[in-house]
Amino acid sequence: QVQLVESGGGLVQPGGSLRLSCAASGSIFSIYAMGWYRQAPGKQRELVAVFTSIGSTNYVDSVKGRFTISRDNAKNTVYLQMNSLKPEDTAVYYCNADVRSGSHRGSYWGQGTQVTVSS
Repeated sequence: QVQLVESGGGLVQPGGSLRLSCAASGSIFSIYAMGWYRQAPGKQRELVAVFTSIGSTNYVDSVKGRFTISRDNAKNTVYLQMNSLKPEDTAVYYCNADVRSGSHRGSYWGQGTQVTVSS
């Protein structure tokens, strides 16, 4: 079994910064892709930033230049540094990982962490 645990969400004023962390644990043989999604009230879940299976990074256009995804492979952890936050960034942020655990390969989700940008 694989678990993803997120941390770092909270309330921040517009223009502020937050750093999210997501640590994967359990029976992990290999992580192919790992990244962040978000879901705002009444909207569909969308990709925010991700390390792809070939090691490249993808960002949704609305966060380019403001958010940075990074990782610590030794700790199976991915981070999302969010700067210049806007009210429209308010959402529940979910970590996702494409993981091989033994003979099984699957997509796993964290429980989500709330990010609220408001004055």
